[in-house]
Amino acid sequence: MAEEDGGWRKKKLGILLSLVVMMFSATINEATAFRREHNNAYATMMYMGTPRDYEFYIATRVMLRSLRRLGVDADLVVIASIDVPPRWVQALEQEDGAKVMSVENLNNPYKNQRNFDRRFKLTLNKLYAWKLVDYHRVVMLDSDNLFLQKTDELFQCGQFCAVFINPCIFHTGLFVLEPSMKVFNDMLHELDIGRNNPDGADQGFIGSYFPDLLDQPMFHPPLQRYQACWKHTDFLWDIKWMPPTIVNLRLRWSVPCGPNSVITFPGAPWLKPWYWWSWPVLPLGLQWHEQRRQTLGYSAEMPIVLIQSIFYIGIMAVTRLARPSLSKLCYRRADKSISLIQNGLKLVAMWSILAAYIIPFFLIPRTVHPLLGWSLYLLGSLALSSIAVNAFLLPMLPVLIPWLGIFGVLLVMAYPWYPDGVVRALSVFGYAFCYAPLAWLSLVRIMSCLQVSLEREAFLPRLGESTPSPGFNKLY
Repeated sequence: MAEEDGGWRKKKLGILLSLVVMMFSATINEATAFRREHNNAYATMMYMGTPRDYEFYIATRVMLRSLRRLGVDADLVVIASIDVPPRWVQALEQEDGAKVMSVENLNNPYKNQRNFDRRFKLTLNKLYAWKLVDYHRVVMLDSDNLFLQKTDELFQCGQFCAVFINPCIFHTGLFVLEPSMKVFNDMLHELDIGRNNPDGADQGFIGSYFPDLLDQPMFHPPLQRYQACWKHTDFLWDIKWMPPTIVNLRLRWSVPCGPNSVITFPGAPWLKPWYWWSWPVLPLGLQWHEQRRQTLGYSAEMPIVLIQSIFYIGIMAVTRLARPSLSKLCYRRADKSISLIQNGLKLVAMWSILAAYIIPFFLIPRTVHPLLGWSLYLLGSLALSSIAVNAFLLPMLPVLIPWLGIFGVLLVMAYPWYPDGVVRALSVFGYAFCYAPLAWLSLVRIMSCLQVSLEREAFLPRLGESTPSPGFNKLY
């Protein structure tokens, strides 16, 4: 009997241990939902609900592939909200080698404060990085980081490391953390009680949660790589993270300490490097697109680019071969109305020229390569300008003065040998100063040609055509 009781106790103990193991496994699966392969991880986040979801999806993939191409000794993790499209999740996992952690969007208690920017509503999902407790260290990244070299030495950092972009504020676009469920739960508690958050986003909350970071010791990476550099730096890793002031003012690839491993672009949202129009405004944007060309490619955008190119070439051919005679468009009674109609046609002509330079900009795929984007824009504006030229019988050169001006300013900004950003800015200003009189003269010339053309076609019937009755006038 005693032996049976002992055997029963062993069975109950085995069942209890099995339950504990199952609960522990469930907890781990809830936290990460995947099996780790390395001790550390590079992580980023992705959520839906903004007008630029696709652009950030592309940026995330380029960043992940640049890391994988460098052969980093860490897992690649994407903290994705549950509403991210399944085909995007599949591409991240199967094509980019990332491990996707699906999460519920954290409620942002600051969304109703006065200075809140709606595009930051879901950025608090970044706090899920502290839930990656399978890893010793996590480098949390925004998608606007470009990796040029391995940065695995960052995993030697302490519990939390970040870069100060000024004496008071550190940047949350790239920081190092030690995952901890205790910290994560405490952060959620601070959200519930409404911790002070200046901007209502992850930047303000994390900065408020670590208010004493500036007083903590500086992190020093291995000296064999950067021995001559750290005595001069005020940043966490000055040669790895290029502040926007250095990028935009100096326009150089290196700071005095040595090579750069990471470039970040924390500027205006419409000047992120993946937008084709951001270059040559941002000189380093071309380097981002070079990384995309080598990793992800442009197969998604190329069909649209080809279709638009054929469309624009077709427009130029048709408008040139079928040059219309607007003098046959209509007849109007009453000579006193001719002036009003002529002014209306002038307005239509000017708006058609303006539209020729605006419409192509919004039709081009946003994430195409800048060289393709600007080429397609110039082709499109040339094609649509030809409609105005042939429809209103205008001279070509004055209508194309804006086209030549845009092409010229692109060359001025793209010139790669400026000594610094000040000289570059002065060069652009000088070009604009010289171009302004030409733009004014072209406008005067267009208005003059319109007036002459309208008057000629209105009152001088073409040979071989019968003269209209006196109560009618032939109009353009």
